[in-house]
Amino acid sequence: MKEKIINALNDVKVIYDNKRLGELLRIKSVEWQESDQSYTVTIALNFESKTYNDALVKACSEAIEPLLQRGQSARFVINAKNVAHKVQNGLKPMDNIKNIIAVGSGKGGVGKSTTSINLAHALKNEGFTVGILDADIYGPSMPKMLGTNERPRSRDNKSMEPIDVDGLQAMSIGFLVDEENAMIWRAPMAVGALTQLLNDTMWRDLDYLIIDMPPGTGDIQLTLSQKIPVAGSVIVTTPQDIALIDARKGIDMFNKVDVPILGVVENMSTHVCSHCGHEEAIFGADGGKALAADSHVPLLGQLPLDIRVRQALDQGQVHVLDESDIALRYQEIALKMVSHLSQRPKDVAGKFPKIVVENR
Repeated sequence: MKEKIINALNDVKVIYDNKRLGELLRIKSVEWQESDQSYTVTIALNFESKTYNDALVKACSEAIEPLLQRGQSARFVINAKNVAHKVQNGLKPMDNIKNIIAVGSGKGGVGKSTTSINLAHALKNEGFTVGILDADIYGPSMPKMLGTNERPRSRDNKSMEPIDVDGLQAMSIGFLVDEENAMIWRAPMAVGALTQLLNDTMWRDLDYLIIDMPPGTGDIQLTLSQKIPVAGSVIVTTPQDIALIDARKGIDMFNKVDVPILGVVENMSTHVCSHCGHEEAIFGADGGKALAADSHVPLLGQLPLDIRVRQALDQGQVHVLDESDIALRYQEIALKMVSHLSQRPKDVAGKFPKIVVENR
């Protein structure tokens, strides 16, 4: 019976995963307790999420229920811990940031910043400690979308405190300059400013830092991808052919700098009529889905062009979307993203003692 239960559990696939539990090696043990006629199933996860845990327990319970005899029961013990994952060769994760996730696109105007903020907000609502860094030096949109123009404070005149927005730690060049000022900088200056924003901000023990990358695949994007210890990346695109061309370039760039791609988000998949709710694929159908399949990466989700999202971010009130159907879509994408990241190797840099060999 125990073997049948293990086989049934290994065949379970949770909505947020792209593989079955057996492939993910998440079932650690199944033990039988004669005293109360019950099985104890122990599952190990590399991230903590109540929503994921609830879905996991529900799926596992449904899988083994037909196998249990009268009077028998099963309980589930989930050992979950947010861990740091491997980054590019030659780099190591930052001490106070477990995982950096870069959200990029080859093209501007596809909703990358909107997606970044909503994913960060969804992760925060799941209980993760989350930060967001606006890496678009030339066109910072984060202050407007987060609804704050607060200036960062410094305790030592060397570092900056991130801006706290409803529990989300945020930093942007837009917090440091006036909104009307144009940043007329060459690429090396922009890269230097951005790395300084990342390194000189006193991030407070983040599980995830979402970096809203600038659009394109030029010198700035390439340098950032090589200098910043990134655990994974997400590509945002619309289904339109012209956007897909540049999204492929973004995927190619991340592949070349050894940054794993956690998946593709197809934004503006459909337009939702604000009067009747009818959805229409005005930019084409399933372009992002096809891109993900062609690139052999997961499709994290498809998001509609919904006026509520635009209104919320224009007002700097992303939280007003909480509990809405669109918020649930972002939640699903965010959990798929961290679930896929959890399948990556853990970071072991600095975990071993330094060995010095002396010739005598």
